[in-house]
Amino acid sequence: MRARARVLEPAAPADPAHPVDSPITDRTTGGRRAPRRGRTRHRGGARGIERPWMDFRDLWTEALAGVLARPMRSALTTLGTVLGITTLVITIGVSSTAGNQIVGRFDALTATSVTVVVPAPPPSADPVPLVDWSDVAAVRRLPGVESVAAIAESQQTASVQVRANDVVAPGEVTGQTMAVVAASATLPAAVRGAMTAGRFLDDGDIARRDRVAVLGDQAARLLGISSVQDAPAVFLKGQAYTVIGILGGARREQQLATSVILPPTTAEDRLGLGTVTRVLVNTALGAANQVARQAPIALAPGAQDALTVMAPPDPAKARKGVQGDVNGLFLILGLVSLVVGAIGIANVTLVTVIERIGEIGLRRALGASRRQVAGQFLLESTTIGLLGGVVGAALGMVVVVVVSAVREWTPVLDVRLAFGAPVAGALVGLLAGLYPSLRASRMEPVDALRS
Repeated sequence: MRARARVLEPAAPADPAHPVDSPITDRTTGGRRAPRRGRTRHRGGARGIERPWMDFRDLWTEALAGVLARPMRSALTTLGTVLGITTLVITIGVSSTAGNQIVGRFDALTATSVTVVVPAPPPSADPVPLVDWSDVAAVRRLPGVESVAAIAESQQTASVQVRANDVVAPGEVTGQTMAVVAASATLPAAVRGAMTAGRFLDDGDIARRDRVAVLGDQAARLLGISSVQDAPAVFLKGQAYTVIGILGGARREQQLATSVILPPTTAEDRLGLGTVTRVLVNTALGAANQVARQAPIALAPGAQDALTVMAPPDPAKARKGVQGDVNGLFLILGLVSLVVGAIGIANVTLVTVIERIGEIGLRRALGASRRQVAGQFLLESTTIGLLGGVVGAALGMVVVVVVSAVREWTPVLDVRLAFGAPVAGALVGLLAGLYPSLRASRMEPVDALRS
């Protein structure tokens, strides 16, 4: 009996994009054989070389198994990245929080202060000042102005011999050299100060041209005056002035602490100090720039260009400057920590490659490509960096919140930082694993198995 020949042929060419198991058709029986086990990728057509194919899930599983195979080593390797990311997060978070606090104080003290400088009138027979003492009331009526005061200063009264008594004892220091200024009655509020003793000048003292004086707190201490109950007197150029108060705690114009303050009318009659040289304005928060534009017009209509206005800078620029200074100081530490972490990942990955030479050779002998071997080790180092970034970001944010709570600050945390830190850690691991992965992919199967 004649046996029938059996011819085997592939049922259909496999799609390279979708590798599937290829069943074999039996022409004689019309049945099907069991498909081949294992995924393969066809190269060069039906008669090309078939190589095992690993998708990303398989690659991720192998990389995760490699990381978890040595948990203690992986944890110690991740520690470098954790420290680097934690330092970066703490730096950015604390600098942003501190910047907000500093700018808040800057707003409260400086961002509401406007100063108008009045030039001296040109010399003439009858000089007319640009700004009169009564013009200050026009500035007080501007929207956003909280307090305003005028000051008169001169080079002749910048250093005047002031004594607490009229007795001159030979060989003893009986006086102090101080500045003498004239000011309007609203000066304490304008300089954000308070009277520590007595009272300040009032409109009655100015109208009556009384010979009274107010001392700065340090000037009173130098002259030995601590109370005004007994109506002490100070002597300026041989003339006595009754001390009616002591001004202290001035946060603006702190040089007034060592000055003698007189009524404008009295200073003009006896010292020739009657021309306004500066106008101090305190504004509500956010109104400084508007008041700075309107104050010269209110003080000297038609001659506002002759006045010089000193307005506070933009708080946003101050915030950026503070954050930039703090970041520049501490970011270097974070970058150094990241570099140390990257070196640690690279070192451990390289040691892992050396320890697994036999495994690499076996994979290559079974048909694994160079790309698959490199991808596995590269994914392992990236996973370590990613874990370090996640843990470091969490620790950094916790530290920022704790520091803010201790300092009673409002923590400032950027949401982008929470997502950016793990990405930075993964990038560090990726870069650190490049060389070890390339070295592993270049190993020949025979050499690897032999070693």
